[in-house]
Amino acid sequence: MWRAFFIALGIMAIIIGFESLIIESADFYSNRGSSPKGLLDPSSIPGQTTTTWKPKEWFPWLVLSVGSLIVIYSFTLPKRFQTAG
Repeated sequence: MWRAFFIALGIMAIIIGFESLIIESADFYSNRGSSPKGLLDPSSIPGQTTTTWKPKEWFPWLVLSVGSLIVIYSFTLPKRFQTAG
């Protein structure tokens, strides 16, 4: 179970690292102030407040390397647990 958890965690970190390499910035919309009618109207703004996130230059490489190390470490987990007990 721990092995699968760490593999999933590492793969998610690798995906986030690749995505942040590709994007220049990301806009997060808040749902405050929006109504169901506004979702059906294409001319309305989806959210009243937006937050723009621009990843630093080092962020994608850090997340990719940490994700890769977690995946590599997770493949050694069964061997470590078998020799301990």
